[in-house]
Amino acid sequence: MFDSILVPTDGSEHATRAAEHGAALARAFGASLHVIAVIDTRTAGGPFSGDDLEDETLDRMTADAEETVAAITDAVDAAGAIQTTIRKGDPVDEICAYRDDHDVDLIAMGTHGRTGVGRYLAGSVTESVVRQADVPVLTVRATDRSRDTAPYDDILVPTDGSTPAAAAVEPACEIAAQFDARVHALNVVNLSNIATGSEYTLPKDLIESLESQGEKVTERIAARARESGVETVTRVVSGFPAADILEYADENGIDLIAMGTAGRTGLNRFLVGSTTERIIRHADMPVLAVNARDQRGDEA
Repeated sequence: MFDSILVPTDGSEHATRAAEHGAALARAFGASLHVIAVIDTRTAGGPFSGDDLEDETLDRMTADAEETVAAITDAVDAAGAIQTTIRKGDPVDEICAYRDDHDVDLIAMGTHGRTGVGRYLAGSVTESVVRQADVPVLTVRATDRSRDTAPYDDILVPTDGSTPAAAAVEPACEIAAQFDARVHALNVVNLSNIATGSEYTLPKDLIESLESQGEKVTERIAARARESGVETVTRVVSGFPAADILEYADENGIDLIAMGTAGRTGLNRFLVGSTTERIIRHADMPVLAVNARDQRGDEA
């Protein structure tokens, strides 16, 4: 399924951890590994410089990028030779262009870049690539849980039964089969969508109906996983999706979360605050985000 994996890097610890996971998947699937560093000409020379940088500045940044790429190639154990490149321009545009030019099947990225302020920036390069890329994006935070790169023993596939959620099922099952992992199919009955007040009690028959629907959608995932000879677990809970997904992942030793994302809306923008986005920001383990906009018929 994965023949070519791209690892963008900015030299951060999170990017290095993502490269380690990308290399592990490359070894498992026999895929080629590509490492790219992009010199961000939008901000490098100040707010009014555009793409015109002084030669000295560009030379210094190119040298830094070369060191960053070399550090990644030294740090990871790839299946074969690693292809490296340095580009300049808008990082999101250059990463997506490289993906198109080289038929990349998977992008592995750190969720936090080198900002100097030690916190996550909404609207970061990683978020933008997740929104725009038409291939799965593996997002990784440098945490204790993400330190172990292989094998993945337990993979969580949250679902609400929608087409975007279903987009993650196939790659999750392929990875599970490759690592002989267990697939956990989880449905969270979203009480935030139907509860109208803190003192309002939902009718028991409504909850039971929604849980029954959840059992059906999780069983569909389990059936697909069993076709690949993968062990499965199904679970339906009532609560609040992001919080309950993270809690389930922590309590069940999940190594990887695979989720679909709706990508862009008809207004050509991302649904900020979505469950997938929150999981990417807060999960201690890697998250595989699979953009489903093509399946929904949206235009890029």
